[in-house]
Amino acid sequence: MPRSLTISPLARQAGVGIDTVRYYERMGLLPEPPRRASGYRVYPTETLQRLQFIRRAKTLGFSLEEIKELLELSSRSGSGSGVGAVKASAAAKLQDVEERIAELERMRDGLRQLVDACPGHGAPQDCPILNALAGEPQ
Repeated sequence: MPRSLTISPLARQAGVGIDTVRYYERMGLLPEPPRRASGYRVYPTETLQRLQFIRRAKTLGFSLEEIKELLELSSRSGSGSGVGAVKASAAAKLQDVEERIAELERMRDGLRQLVDACPGHGAPQDCPILNALAGEPQ
């Protein structure tokens, strides 16, 4: 693997668009790369690893701001003082995901009841789905 990459090969290898790389730079998720005399940005291979970290964190539901915090915690050297903060962040994200799943399950159950109650024919004013959405008693 080369020791440095220009933006196009970097983006391709990371599986993101060039605009995404530039956006992450503006957001402070990626350090600004040095430039060649020609003006081209030259990214060290560590940038590819950082982009892969960001993509995996996004897949787990972390926001870009949360990812920025995780990156800052991961770059701290020393006795692993940031590991507790990383665990706390992941635990909070897990709690958020579990709450969203519970809300989706409530939505599913409500929709299932409405779909089961609807005959699929007849007058609109007799439709339990429309009546529920309008706030009318069923």
